[in-house]
Amino acid sequence: MSERIGTGEAFPDIAMTTPDGGSVKASDFAGRKLVVFFYPKDDTPGCTTENKDFSALHGDFEAAGIAVLGVSKDPPKKHAKFTEKHGLTVPLASDAEEGGVSDALGIWTEKSMYGRTYMGMERTTYLVGPDGRIAQVWNKVKVKGHAEEVLAAAKAL
Repeated sequence: MSERIGTGEAFPDIAMTTPDGGSVKASDFAGRKLVVFFYPKDDTPGCTTENKDFSALHGDFEAAGIAVLGVSKDPPKKHAKFTEKHGLTVPLASDAEEGGVSDALGIWTEKSMYGRTYMGMERTTYLVGPDGRIAQVWNKVKVKGHAEEVLAAAKAL
């Protein structure tokens, strides 16, 4: 488990897989503000709500020149089904590789539920400035109102 990367540090430029089989990484958005929200799993209640909330505001993010990317460890095909099922407009990426972005950020971490420990994604959002450096981090995100809060912070950057 790696040390967490925080505000002022460069966002890891590691490729992730898109649902269409392509790849995406932070440097693809150089010169633009970028919001990357990491969530545990497609088609679970909190993650579905978070993706729908970011999708509902996707036009506002785009109008402000801010790119948005949702990331989980789910495989690209699952992302495609999830997007289609819920009419999501925010692009998704799969960070399934060992040593991927979530590992580099230190948010692929040991969790526990009902006395069982397992590795899982900590719901975390990063606001990356046009220079590729992390401007703000939201750790252990509570979904309600989060997308609106991130949009306001990104516009203010």
